[in-house]
Amino acid sequence: MDRPITIRTSGLTKSFNGHVAVDDLNLEIAKGELFGMVGPDGAGKTTTMRILTAIMEPTSGEAWVSGYSVLNGGEKIKDKIGYMSQKFGLYEDLTVMENIIFYADLYEVPKKERPQRIERLLGFSNLNPFNDRLAGRLSGGMKQKLGLACALIHTPEVLFLDEPTNGVDPVSRRDFWKIIYDLLREGVTIFVSTAYLDEAERRTRICLMHKGKILMDDNPAAIKRSLGIPMIEMWSDDARNAIEIIKAIDGVKSVSLYGNKLHIAIVRSELVDDIIVNLSRSGIVIRGHREILPSILHIFLNLRKRFRRWLTGVKCFVPSRSTEVFLLI
Repeated sequence: MDRPITIRTSGLTKSFNGHVAVDDLNLEIAKGELFGMVGPDGAGKTTTMRILTAIMEPTSGEAWVSGYSVLNGGEKIKDKIGYMSQKFGLYEDLTVMENIIFYADLYEVPKKERPQRIERLLGFSNLNPFNDRLAGRLSGGMKQKLGLACALIHTPEVLFLDEPTNGVDPVSRRDFWKIIYDLLREGVTIFVSTAYLDEAERRTRICLMHKGKILMDDNPAAIKRSLGIPMIEMWSDDARNAIEIIKAIDGVKSVSLYGNKLHIAIVRSELVDDIIVNLSRSGIVIRGHREILPSILHIFLNLRKRFRRWLTGVKCFVPSRSTEVFLLI
């Protein structure tokens, strides 16, 4: 990497009563990078983040954040980072402004610097009209924005976000990511964990975490290229009934349903004609088809034998369409 390394781990391991939650983790994350750790519940994402934020000690191995060791530099690390956990500690009986001031006190932000920082945070989070509203009366998306504003009040070098958009509606998720990109342009290093596969596309680099181990680690474009097989999109008025027929065709690697569209990974492009013929014999009409680039979701589907327990029944939101995608394996 050309840029300085902000986060580094070496053999990082954490066990709980014989269960290995984080298993020999080795990472390097550069300054100004948007790094995503993607995985199901229990994959080790939150444990990794708690170690990196010096909340929890590792069982073995080492990690450094902004040049400080998690083993003996925890207080210095906390001065350099912002951390937004899954259940961020907002005080619901305090107003938006009172919560921000509380965190400014907690981080010992100088009094003379507060007005400018608070004005800026309220501005880009669009919370200005709600200064006097109790946090408990905010919507889920607004609470997330307030939590982010509180985590940023001391202008951290590194921002840790643990599943920040979990349970947030698609519009609020989109607004939240606009704020994140603004921070990225300012050179903040951002470490985000998520279970949403579509959000993985937004990162400069992602890793797939499974049972405490990193199974994939690269930029999204490189991971997409790793599929190495054609991806076809077909649309039909009877797409759901077409799934089992397509899955039974030799050479089809995976099928996923997006509304009335099917995304099909196949071993060779010539299989398209076979798929259309087989569907036609069953009375299913294909309205059209085209070759598309695979998404991160498609990559994970292609690896279904390794991740079957996770992928079965997982739902992912597609913000541009405000609909749910069901993985069919």
